[in-house]
Amino acid sequence: MTTHSVEARWTPATTRHRARVRTERIQWAGAYVILVLTSAAFLLPLLWMISTSLKSESAVIRTPPEFFPDAVHPENYPQAWSAMPFNVFLLNSIIVTALSMIGNLVSCILPAYAFARLRARLRGPMFLALLATMMIPAQVTLVPKYLLFAKLGWVDSYLPLVLPNFFGSALLIFLLRQFFTSIPEELVDSARVDGAGELRILWSIMLPLSRPAIATVTLLSFIGTWPEYLDPLIYLRSTEKFTIPLGIAMFRGQYDTQYHLMMAVSVLALIPIVITFLAAQKYFIRGITLTGLGGR
Repeated sequence: MTTHSVEARWTPATTRHRARVRTERIQWAGAYVILVLTSAAFLLPLLWMISTSLKSESAVIRTPPEFFPDAVHPENYPQAWSAMPFNVFLLNSIIVTALSMIGNLVSCILPAYAFARLRARLRGPMFLALLATMMIPAQVTLVPKYLLFAKLGWVDSYLPLVLPNFFGSALLIFLLRQFFTSIPEELVDSARVDGAGELRILWSIMLPLSRPAIATVTLLSFIGTWPEYLDPLIYLRSTEKFTIPLGIAMFRGQYDTQYHLMMAVSVLALIPIVITFLAAQKYFIRGITLTGLGGR
């Protein structure tokens, strides 16, 4: 009778546990199904672009359209790339993007540390004023910026594309500040007791612990600068100074009916962004998570 009473006492709990495990599995399966379907919806245009870049000119305009080409034409890529000086455009994009990334890091790390760790009476209002600049549309400052750079004689140079990045970005400063506030205050206080200055604390303590946030800022800066089209279109005049987006626009003007070549050039221009994101994916996701939850 004792064995039967123990079984009678534990059977309902076991049943509830199994039902809860089954429910959790169903929820996880449903979440994965939703994620797979959503990812497929976002990836479909990219896959169609890659498929089009491997088709022949006649297969592109075939009706009904075919997702998988009958014959693969990888020669579309070298043919499209060599149709214009894309090597020069690539080098120009690398120069502009690298300088912009350096400018964003230098100009955003210092104020982010100041807002996170330095004690000042107007720190809060100044930080709110900085965040308020995020609500100003870029189109509002487009004409004043052009007039300023035209007066300085910087049109048809990379200075209008690079120099503004050395004056900070409100979004990137906010992300770095949120991460800096998540670092224990005791580490900073102990360094101050040992006689370390603020720059030494920033260099020796904050930056080594902030690699995910720095990787996030670097990746966001790269993604924001590499495909930039409007500013190079406004300020650059010489073809030898064009970046990849301007080169693609010029290519489209001459080969607007050869969609397979257009897609091939677009895929090649997209590769650096994909490689950079995949290489920094772990740090990027961790940085986004911590900067969103670690602030106070």
